[in-house]
Amino acid sequence: MIHIKTFVFNPFSENTFVLYNDTLECAVVDAGCMNPREEQELEQFIREQRLKPVVLLNTHCHVDHVTGNGFMKRKYDLLTRCHEADAFLLKDAAAHARMFGLKTENPPGPGKFIREGEQIGFGNTNLQVIHVPGHSPGSVVFYSSDDHILLAGDVLFKGGIGRTDLPGGDHRILLKNIREKLFTLPGDTVVYPGHGPATTISTETQSNPFFV
Repeated sequence: MIHIKTFVFNPFSENTFVLYNDTLECAVVDAGCMNPREEQELEQFIREQRLKPVVLLNTHCHVDHVTGNGFMKRKYDLLTRCHEADAFLLKDAAAHARMFGLKTENPPGPGKFIREGEQIGFGNTNLQVIHVPGHSPGSVVFYSSDDHILLAGDVLFKGGIGRTDLPGGDHRILLKNIREKLFTLPGDTVVYPGHGPATTISTETQSNPFFV
């Protein structure tokens, strides 16, 4: 069984997730901690729960989702696993932050790339990678059929979808991929987005204004 801890980090109110199970191995998804206080908050939770971080994942590589990657490398010797199509964004993170009046370092380069259909394991948990471009070229979501959860990044929100006016975005492709790849999942799947509150697949198929 997956346990999920949500942190809301950085000026973009980005959701960082720690996923763990009874083995105490854990995955950190979209490490967005941007300052020492946020790094300490994440580290303290991991320490208090006696967790062992074994994988760092990015749903996509926009700056608000990767500001903690350097910390994860220094503290836990983990490099992010992301889709290859988003790797170019890691090189531009500091420049993108400056556009918003923020200062951050360029994160470390990626480790092993992830791909559509891959199963990523930690402890006794497996997450399926689903490639859902449209918000960014390499946007992916992580799905657990056993636990009925979906880590959706900035693809799908409660009552909304990801913006598509950033480099590599495509509104038509995003809508098509959500319909074909996410709305076909079981309705009771709990969706944990990259910003804002959780929702479910059934809620979004029935009431998301982009689809009704």
